[in-house]
Amino acid sequence: MSDTLDTVFAALADPTRRAILTMLLEDDMAVTDVADPFDMSLAAISKHLVILSRAGLIAQEKRGRVKWCKLQPDALRAASVWMQGFGQFEPVNLDAFERFLESELAAPPPDET
Repeated sequence: MSDTLDTVFAALADPTRRAILTMLLEDDMAVTDVADPFDMSLAAISKHLVILSRAGLIAQEKRGRVKWCKLQPDALRAASVWMQGFGQFEPVNLDAFERFLESELAAPPPDET
């Protein structure tokens, strides 16, 4: 599972790929339509799509002469489940924690009798 998560998070690290996923939330899109809003070559967009495909975030299929992209939410679901595991902890106030440690370390040890 770790390799899969690594691949998903690596794919999500790029803002262009995140924008592509957002676009695919609406509907399936032809590769040329995916590339249209970006100021980069079709070859560059195709490289982004390969990374998203390898991560399992999208599927590509050829319909006639047109290659289509479709969002595959299962890979996102696995990443989301992993991240939700961290939601069970309260946020730590590091400044308050540091003050607590300083006060505990500065306090004299309890009397041993």
